[in-house]
Amino acid sequence: MELLPKQPSAKGPAELFTGDVYFDVIAKGEAPSRMRVNVVRFAPCARTAWHTHAVGQTLHVTEGVGLVQARGGEIVEMRPGDTVYTPPGEWHWHGAAPDHFMSHLAMWEAPEDDRPETEWGEHVTDDEYGAR
Repeated sequence: MELLPKQPSAKGPAELFTGDVYFDVIAKGEAPSRMRVNVVRFAPCARTAWHTHAVGQTLHVTEGVGLVQARGGEIVEMRPGDTVYTPPGEWHWHGAAPDHFMSHLAMWEAPEDDRPETEWGEHVTDDEYGAR
């Protein structure tokens, strides 16, 4: 057993996020593990860019009100206790509602081959975000 030191919170980079987003790495999947877990905190209106995960992603909301959308699908509201799964290769975004902060656990695995874990696309526009 090993008690791991707490790492500093990191600000989500502007090329991947709109608004103020901070994350704390909980598990970074040191080999042989491929599991990644982050706590991600979004300010109101903050959100990810469109992205997809090679092996899928699970989100579990812990606080606030959030939004998630798969490309071509409806925007879904998420609340504490809600868990959302996006399958491998599904383009999606997630973030906070306009008038609430939101925190979630983001859980995903690295692929067994050399593919990137995450592929990032364009930013979610204000029109896309407000389309609900």
